Amino acid sequence: MSIHNLIIVDPEKITLDDVFFSDKNKAILKQVVKEHQYVEELTAYDLPVDNKILLHGHSGCGKTTTAKAIAHTLNKNIVILNLSTLISSRLGETATNLKLVFDKAIKEKAVLFLDEFDQIGKARANDDKDSGEMRRLVNTLIQLIDYFPNYCLLICATNFYDLIDPALLRRFQLKLQYELPAADKLNDYYDKALARFPEHLRHIERKFDISYAEAKDYINTEMKARIIAELEHKQRLATAN
Repeated sequence: MSIHNLIIVDPEKITLDDVFFSDKNKAILKQVVKEHQYVEELTAYDLPVDNKILLHGHSGCGKTTTAKAIAHTLNKNIVILNLSTLISSRLGETATNLKLVFDKAIKEKAVLFLDEFDQIGKARANDDKDSGEMRRLVNTLIQLIDYFPNYCLLICATNFYDLIDPALLRRFQLKLQYELPAADKLNDYYDKALARFPEHLRHIERKFDISYAEAKDYINTEMKARIIAELEHKQRLATAN
């Protein structure tokens, strides 16, 4: 399978200020961005920049959006790879494809985003038949991470932190947890997401204890229903007249 069928080069333009997540995570990631903006100056003092980040926690809380925002802020391409699509029945082929993806990111000085990072850990833990091959795959990944240059940025995401091999976890300088947003954060998200709609359509019942992604889907569903209902009402009035 060609790696071109596995990766996504995403052109979406979004900034860290557009991402809704904890103030603590935002401060840490803004520091990462600053380090990469001054990577040459810091390297001159033998100061390493943080370029290996693991985002973990609840699904739909902004991990993928965070990676896109960092890439856009740094004016870098982002190469997105879902590891669940990479795992091949021919594990040797998987290692080769993984190396090709890393090579592409390095050549482009890009942000490399590996989603569902736990797929490596899951497979290694649960597959007795190919445990030797999986260990070799994990070793390949460890080597690729170890030699990933500091002018690139590796961001990995998982919903299952505890499934990842400890040897892989040690490679990340930063491990940031994403949790369901508090009510005030979700209110801010609702305010911003609803602001683009006419005032009379914005007053919806707000759901809480959900992720940002779930809130987005809920808003979209509600707004589509209201807009269509309004259009149909206008059409009925026009027909009646």
